[in-house]
Amino acid sequence: MAYLAGKLVLAVTAGAPNNGRGEATTGRVKQTRIRQHIYPYVSAQAARRWLRDTMTEQGAVPSPTERVGRKQSKAQKATTEADPLRYVDDDLFGFMKATAKSEDADTTLRDSPFMIGTLLSVEPARPTEDFGVMARGIDDPVLHAHEFYTADLAAPFLIDLPRIGTFTTPNERGAGKANYLTREAALAVAEAVNAGAETVLFRGQPAVRLPLQTRRERAALLLEALSELSGGAKKGLHYGDRTPTLLMLLAMEGGVNPLEFAVGGADDGSGLQVRGDVLRAELEAWDGRWQPPVRVGWRPGFRDVERKQFEADVAGEIDAGTVTVQHPRTMLRTLAAELRAGVHDAWFDDPAR
Repeated sequence: MAYLAGKLVLAVTAGAPNNGRGEATTGRVKQTRIRQHIYPYVSAQAARRWLRDTMTEQGAVPSPTERVGRKQSKAQKATTEADPLRYVDDDLFGFMKATAKSEDADTTLRDSPFMIGTLLSVEPARPTEDFGVMARGIDDPVLHAHEFYTADLAAPFLIDLPRIGTFTTPNERGAGKANYLTREAALAVAEAVNAGAETVLFRGQPAVRLPLQTRRERAALLLEALSELSGGAKKGLHYGDRTPTLLMLLAMEGGVNPLEFAVGGADDGSGLQVRGDVLRAELEAWDGRWQPPVRVGWRPGFRDVERKQFEADVAGEIDAGTVTVQHPRTMLRTLAAELRAGVHDAWFDDPAR
């Protein structure tokens, strides 16, 4: 196995965790229109920022960011240090650090081992506009407004475990993904950080790879941050616990996600559906390409009726141990501990074919 495929659900209650472009004095939440209905959402960029910040709260040193270019021109850009060997967030979330032709430096980029989709409402939900006034000790009150909504948001995600701590370089002819780290830069930093780094061939491309212990630790840190996810806008007005209310996860041999239709919105727009029959059919279709168990994290008190039905639908799989149901935090932290202990070391390499 080489990938962790998952589906994540967040419950937003009277919140505005991700704002779009405002209009005059009104703050708008991000929303899209599907078949004439409004669906609020949290962008993947925002979710990744929450996760990155949660990792920092847990002690990870963030990659320094720099804003370059003229502030009002189209040439403006901002980058991190672009050093995935030293900074875990550059490793897990990827980057692109472009340089101007006049600069004597290579442009570097990295595909993100952690991928997540847009956290989209599972049912139509028209945001409410709340009106407010700032009138404390002033003669001319300031008027303002903002939107908020209540909805369950769902998104698929994928973690490419072999790519964690593995950095491809150009081949001897400079072909391939030539804008990845240069071999010299990667080796120089790797040797300074940890003498255990090695050169490998990764998916047909030369690469430098950090020691397995470091790669285990980074994957575990990502799961632990997901278990305590925090962040979002307007917390002073709406607060909002952003930890996952429902999360389904399994180890896959390829980069597909069989959970996409097992967790989502009902066709009639009536809200969240977690379908045991769909999960069973997907697992049968991908037989031999996934490793049990399917880990389900479900917070007590969240959609109890749907949970009872789901557990009844997959009672056989639960009895057989191919599906487990725990609290999301317990499930994620248990898996993180297993990664650190080396229980799943085989996941950090692509399976032989």
